[in-house]
Amino acid sequence: MALAKSETDETVQWAAITGVIATVSVFAIAQGLSYPLLSFILQRQGVSPAVIGLSAAMTPVGFILSSPLIPGLARRFGAGRTALICAGLSALVLALIGWTQDVYLWFPLRFLVGVVTNPLYVLSEIWVIALAPPSRRGRVMGIYSTIISAGFAAGPICLLAVGTEGWPPFLVGIFAFLFCGACLAVVVKRLPRVDEAGEKVSVLGFMPLAWLLLSAVVAAAGFEQSVLALLPVYGTHFDIPETRMSALLSTMIAGNIAMQVPLGLLAERLTARLVRFGCVSVTVLGCALLPALIETPLIWPCVFIWGAVSYGIYTMSIIELGERFTGSALVAGNAAFSLMWGVGGILVPPLTGGVMDLIGAAGLPVTLGAICAALAVVTVSRRRVM
Repeated sequence: MALAKSETDETVQWAAITGVIATVSVFAIAQGLSYPLLSFILQRQGVSPAVIGLSAAMTPVGFILSSPLIPGLARRFGAGRTALICAGLSALVLALIGWTQDVYLWFPLRFLVGVVTNPLYVLSEIWVIALAPPSRRGRVMGIYSTIISAGFAAGPICLLAVGTEGWPPFLVGIFAFLFCGACLAVVVKRLPRVDEAGEKVSVLGFMPLAWLLLSAVVAAAGFEQSVLALLPVYGTHFDIPETRMSALLSTMIAGNIAMQVPLGLLAERLTARLVRFGCVSVTVLGCALLPALIETPLIWPCVFIWGAVSYGIYTMSIIELGERFTGSALVAGNAAFSLMWGVGGILVPPLTGGVMDLIGAAGLPVTLGAICAALAVVTVSRRRVM
């Protein structure tokens, strides 16, 4: 009987994991669709690239400012209710964006997109971490990271089917958010309580507890956003056609999507901390090899591996977060991860671009390599102290 009960509990657990991952995958598709859609619309309206960039930055600003509020919202209203409300509000705000079609109104509305979608993303990630069996957490989080990346990549593909004009693309995004809420509603009663009222840990209070993990998140976010934005610029220095650079970026994203599960399985055999250090080290090696390989056929496997290990830094950090923290500390920690992802995405690309202005195209691998090398050194130093 005990064995039968254990098998039933595990079945329920995997059903809940599947439901949450389905929820967040639909969320990723909606987010991946909205970024290029709004940029295309603003471009047709004759808005300058600088203003388009500022408009896009409103969403990560919303992520950053809403992150400290998530633990309190989860305690006050319950994590499940908070996530369901945010799914509905996300659909509503996207509908308002489609209705207004005004560049100036889109600034506060895109800020609200960040505010209302962030709790949905953070709480879903917390549930996956909490539900994953410790012995299989690496593969579960690898699957989660793979599906998130694939969802974001699928968003722009949806635009090929519905176009970028009129209501159809907005309706796809609105329906995706509503479907996301429906998926969550199906499994919400099976989800663990991660919003205990007793122990209270704030985002700021969490930061000293895991500052190295948070530094890794900043590095991973900054690397991803800088490469996506500036690798095409880097290619122009070598007179590489835009189509080839776009293909290289696609190859990099493919590496990200394809390799998170193998990295997760490796973390189960070794440790998430050791695999994260390996990912950081290989990322630094990729930065060093980029100038030598950019004009050779070897650049294709290089960027594939680069994409895998650079995002693997974040995947391993998430796994270690789940190993070290539970309850309110896990909620605060994941909210802090979201905040640091926003910080890295906002600070590192301008820094990298500034260095490229000063020293030329080499500024891209030099800056990103230096950031990751510093993270590797601190990781080794901290390990020796411990």
